[in-house]
Amino acid sequence: MNSPTGFAQRAAVALSDKSLRANFRRAMDGLMEKRKAQFPDRQALEALRDKGAAIRANALSKLPDLLERLEANCTANGIQVHWAATVAEGNAIISEILGKHHARLVIKGKSMVSEEMHLNHHLQQQAIDAIESDLGEYIIQLAGETPSHIVMPCIHKNLDQIARLFADNIPDQAYTEDVDALTAAARRVLRERFAAADAGLSGVNFAVAETGTLVLIENEGNGRLSTTLPSLHIAVTGIEKVVESLSDIPPLLALLPRSATGQPITTYVNMISSPRRPGEKDGPTEVHLVLLDNGRSKVYADPHLRDTLRCIRCGACMNHCPVYGRVGGHAYDAVYPGPIGKILMPQLDGLEAKGDLAHASTLCGACAEVCPVKIPIPDILVHLREESVNPTGAVAHSHFSGTLERTIWSMWTMVNTSPKLYRLFLWGATRFGNLMPGRLFKRWTLVRTRPQFARASLHEQAASEGFGDG
Repeated sequence: MNSPTGFAQRAAVALSDKSLRANFRRAMDGLMEKRKAQFPDRQALEALRDKGAAIRANALSKLPDLLERLEANCTANGIQVHWAATVAEGNAIISEILGKHHARLVIKGKSMVSEEMHLNHHLQQQAIDAIESDLGEYIIQLAGETPSHIVMPCIHKNLDQIARLFADNIPDQAYTEDVDALTAAARRVLRERFAAADAGLSGVNFAVAETGTLVLIENEGNGRLSTTLPSLHIAVTGIEKVVESLSDIPPLLALLPRSATGQPITTYVNMISSPRRPGEKDGPTEVHLVLLDNGRSKVYADPHLRDTLRCIRCGACMNHCPVYGRVGGHAYDAVYPGPIGKILMPQLDGLEAKGDLAHASTLCGACAEVCPVKIPIPDILVHLREESVNPTGAVAHSHFSGTLERTIWSMWTMVNTSPKLYRLFLWGATRFGNLMPGRLFKRWTLVRTRPQFARASLHEQAASEGFGDG
């Protein structure tokens, strides 16, 4: 059986999976309530969002200069900086570093950029084992799957599924739904890998240009072990993660965990500015920073799309998205799912490959309302949709640009710009709309109730009550 190739087809499969929908509904409801509880004061929240948006906008306005400052200060601190224009270059850089150290086992903290690079698969081809140490990522790795959420990668699985996965893949592990026992089993396996690892690899939440500091936040301590216990630490991040100064970090830390998981702060906030210095008892003796472009410069160059790069990877847009909450992350077939993936992936991979994601939205605006740095996601979606159907534009891939659709929208424009045509249309719709054959609504009614036209328009109802002239 062939796998579904488009978002609509994959979404249809997901919608028929009752267990998947129940898992996501339960998780999304909980996350939305937790976030709401963390921001009881609406005015304070909006002020903080304004601050976060300004910090990220400021960093993007100075991005080339800040990246140069970051490199200079990291280098002065003893961190070796590498630039990768593409995923292939990034993977090659990491392979070269690991090769010089004869590394055969890498313990990884959570990193979405490494997912973007398909780094685990690349290292496997180099006969290097890469073990995920984040519990959610470890579960996904055991299952042979990709993350379905950028913060909670195994959110699509329930307790029974995880228990069976552990029993099938961890030696001497009996089936149990005791959460503490499952966590202990994972810890037992991962602690051995931490001790034996030749290198640790991590992502970066923020890179501070002013001080050459890498900021990582996490809850389990695995990230800290990955960056501290092995003698070699490699950090990978997109070029957009830079901020100007250390004073920019507290407002972003006040936004990110509360928006992501409803926590006031994460358990661990790690700031790495150098390798182990003389006299220090722990830490790696060598630290490398790999800065990945992979299309981000192209996004940065377009003023209509640049705000996409403000993202701090909190996942709040996913948690509140009515589409994501019903179909889950895997329906997007993308490293970054949900609303942020709908605007980022078509830009990174091209409209030809991922243009359908820009149409996988109701444009309800919930994502923009909760985004901690105020990314105008609906506006960017509309812009990408325009690009995807513009036959004369610079980016024309016509995912939904059939003659019939263009004709319909032209007629819609005529009706809604002419008062006489608009009233004539309303008169006809109220009298004859419900007589239209069902096949005209076939695609619409696959996941929606067929629209029912009222017997009288609002103007007619108002006139019958003595308001206006109908």
